[in-house]
Amino acid sequence: MKKVLGRRPSGERLTKIKQSPNYIKGEFKNIVETSVNPNNVSIVKILKDFYKRPVTVVPDKELPGVKTDLSKLDSKNPSVVWFGHSSYMIKSGVLTILVDPVFSANASPVKFFGKAFPGSNIYTADDIPEVDLLLITHDHFDHLDYRTFLQLHRKVKKIIVPLGVGAHLEYWGADRSKITELDWWNGFHTESGIEITATPARHFSGRSIKRATSLWASYVLRHNGKKIFVGGDSGYDDQFKVMGNKFNGFDLAFLECGQYGADWPLIHMTPEQTVQAAKDLNVEVLFPVHWSKFVLSTHAWNEPIKRLSRCALVEKQKYVAPMIGEVYSLGMNYSQKNWWDFD
Repeated sequence: MKKVLGRRPSGERLTKIKQSPNYIKGEFKNIVETSVNPNNVSIVKILKDFYKRPVTVVPDKELPGVKTDLSKLDSKNPSVVWFGHSSYMIKSGVLTILVDPVFSANASPVKFFGKAFPGSNIYTADDIPEVDLLLITHDHFDHLDYRTFLQLHRKVKKIIVPLGVGAHLEYWGADRSKITELDWWNGFHTESGIEITATPARHFSGRSIKRATSLWASYVLRHNGKKIFVGGDSGYDDQFKVMGNKFNGFDLAFLECGQYGADWPLIHMTPEQTVQAAKDLNVEVLFPVHWSKFVLSTHAWNEPIKRLSRCALVEKQKYVAPMIGEVYSLGMNYSQKNWWDFD
């Protein structure tokens, strides 16, 4: 269990963290004041609500999916394969980019909690080809998985994480020379030609009782004339508009859509806020993630995408929501199927 929880930053890493303008009085802070529980709802009530959640939080049959040979993806335009929740692979030219991989079938430090939906875990670490760039948005268990990382890190060339997250990875055996830690608005150019900027998110971090010892982030990727926004977990705020203006819009954006709740409205977006964030970012195509794999809230498993699709239609926001494993290439004539309509 101790290994799974990771390790807090110390030494030179902690010294660097203390120089960050986002690190205040011993912890990282959001740009605007943000409470994980702004209504001061008791933990007893939250647990009761979770225990009484409807049966529809889990699909009543196995999710449909496609098993794609990931080693054969190739496209002049970026191609994406989603693995459920917030895990996906981007193929840009000959480069392979992997985001927040979780392949161990649960989103918690213990195997009996946070189990993946039937059909949502058809990919394993063995299916992933050599990775040019691994992006981690923050250290929560549904985004940074210990068992998956152990299986993957030796075939990863470069790892980009927010400040402090590298402490976990080194503790788990990663080569320190592979890891680059970024503060918000820090940039990095890879040898393969990808320009990366770490950008703000409205969330928090922590794998144990102590929170906010490492940073959380979103990322902007620029490669081959395309701009992609890799959104981590985030509540809604005006930073989406700031980023949209600064980068003059995006071709594709991955934004969270799911695991929201009335008791934590500031750290996760509702589906309608996800659409608004896409509008603020000035995104050509919205790709909703953070849904359809784990039960981390009390809403029906497919409620997020149903609400988002209705709102996107009204707001005239283009979106794509492929099945797990289905290939989507930017610019393709994609025919959206409501594969989630069976509950």
